Amino acid sequence: MASKNMFEKPIGVVGAGSFGLSVANLLAENSKVLLYARNPEALESINQKREWNSYPIHQNIKAIDDLEQLAKTCDIIFPVVPSANFREMMKSLSPFLHPYHILIHGTKGLNLNLPEGKTLDNMQVLERHHIKTMSELIMDESVVVRVGCLAGPNLAKEIAQGLPAATVVASPFNEVIQLGQQLLRSDRFQVYGNPDLIGIELCGVLKNIIAIASGALTGLGLGENARSLLISRGMAEMIYLGKALGGDVRSFIGLAGIGDLMATSHSTLSRNFTVGRRLAEGESLGDILGDMQEVAEGVNTIMIAKKIAESFKVRAPITEILHRVLFEGLTMEEAVQYLMKYPLNVDVDFI
Repeated sequence: MASKNMFEKPIGVVGAGSFGLSVANLLAENSKVLLYARNPEALESINQKREWNSYPIHQNIKAIDDLEQLAKTCDIIFPVVPSANFREMMKSLSPFLHPYHILIHGTKGLNLNLPEGKTLDNMQVLERHHIKTMSELIMDESVVVRVGCLAGPNLAKEIAQGLPAATVVASPFNEVIQLGQQLLRSDRFQVYGNPDLIGIELCGVLKNIIAIASGALTGLGLGENARSLLISRGMAEMIYLGKALGGDVRSFIGLAGIGDLMATSHSTLSRNFTVGRRLAEGESLGDILGDMQEVAEGVNTIMIAKKIAESFKVRAPITEILHRVLFEGLTMEEAVQYLMKYPLNVDVDFI
């Protein structure tokens, strides 16, 4: 399928947010790229000025606003849109997709598939089929079979600056992993493979909860000992929740798990870290989300993960206490006191 340096057909990317642009730029080092963007201003800026939202745009990228053209031109497509918009995007794209298409998404969120008239608040118990990862949404909404995801410590601004980074391409299909590696790998970007698609997706989803908590510790000035405690217990909590939903423990101790958790729990470039820090500094959640240019997926994930923990009888004290902070009026100071008193005696009990 590939020539020496360039795939014969363009590679598609759906979404012109910070990570979508980063993925497009990485792909453009090896291939022509068609980038779908709905915003007319973004289209013009990408195609004419070769930049958007301060991100430089590789010369091999062309922006379009036609999903049908994208699907007809590209056999391999990378959807990178917020989880709240993912199903709508797939419904728009799916009429133009065929079984020969390959989709590798870069979205770190969960979606719910609830019975008509039901909401998260009035559902007594969530069952596994109510909870959808983005790969499951792709298969629900389209005829595509070969799916995968990207996950890892991929802070978009650092990638845009050409700093060294790596990602995991996860898929049950070796072909998808190998194509992802060929398309994305460069001298500055390493690509690992993992067959545990659900586990790797959940790594990217659940670490956002811990990143919010880590930002809160920074906002409260509680130091690195407290952060290390949070991250280690947060990893255990991610594993409990991930196992309940079908993920493999080994995925969580790799690049997409502990690697991504470390990056997003320490970096001011992380949107979820920023939410936690600003909450601890006294801002309201509404004000914080209102002036953020892009979605902090962790806020929605906390709502879903709390219900998952209750439904699957999983210990998730960090998730539960953050839910009380975000939606029930608990202060960050009270949350820290609660967590420090939480009765845990065994360090590692998830292997």
